[in-house]
Amino acid sequence: MNPILSKLGYDENARVVILHADDIGMCQASVDAYAELLEFGIMSSAATMVPCPWFPYAAEKFHALQNNPRIDIGVHCTLNSEWKNFRWGAVSTRDAASGFLDADGYFYSRSEPTQENAQPDAVEIELTAQVKRALAAGIDVTHLDTHMLTVFHPQLLPPYLRVAKKFRLPAFVLRPEHEWLREMPRSVKAHLRAAEKRGMPLFDHFDALDLSNHKNRLQKAQRALDALPAGLSALVFHPVRDSAEVRAMAPDWKCRVADYKLFLNEQFRAMIAESGVHVIGYRKLRDAMRNHV
Repeated sequence: MNPILSKLGYDENARVVILHADDIGMCQASVDAYAELLEFGIMSSAATMVPCPWFPYAAEKFHALQNNPRIDIGVHCTLNSEWKNFRWGAVSTRDAASGFLDADGYFYSRSEPTQENAQPDAVEIELTAQVKRALAAGIDVTHLDTHMLTVFHPQLLPPYLRVAKKFRLPAFVLRPEHEWLREMPRSVKAHLRAAEKRGMPLFDHFDALDLSNHKNRLQKAQRALDALPAGLSALVFHPVRDSAEVRAMAPDWKCRVADYKLFLNEQFRAMIAESGVHVIGYRKLRDAMRNHV
């Protein structure tokens, strides 16, 4: 049994899920979508990309919404810049010796070069700078998670966990038994077990709605809900409003707009209610972790 279930008052067969919106602040359309979806109330958490051009606008928007009890914002730890014509780089450095910048001074577009070249100490400095910038902007940061799952690598997972420990924040990471971590060295799995003993909530399951086909979004969400196992899960979406900017930026914009519409769909709300899953946000996990004895 995942120990976080009992801490939250659930039994061992409970299916607990965070319905999470990624990439807030990547573009204007993501920020405007967040504000509307927060009010609608299906989305239970989100994370912002501090190095991105629209982060200041996102921070301003979060500040305006700070009295909403549903607000739940983490830092989407960013070490990649995936689009061809819309790029961003590091907060902490422009030094190529960091290992995570390409020839143009931006983050690499893909995870693999980052994982192969990034220096762990530089990664820790960069992720620390991202969290500090979010806190300085007045954001009550609820958690950390990872853009493009880049930190799921033996060299990058330890600095990610150290940053989470430094700020006493839960970090999205899977339990050591998960099949995605099967090839991780024993030392990294030991880091995870130690983190869980300190009260860090670890996840049993992760899924994200497909970004390759925008059709049948409601049916795909139903399948994802049906597939949730007992334990703690994260189900990730990438909602944006339709805009000229997002169409120019992202080839998968139709899927992102479809996620936005899904989070405004009363049928999806009813589907969640009928599924028997318990929807929570990261704030509940942060409170449980900080109250851990």
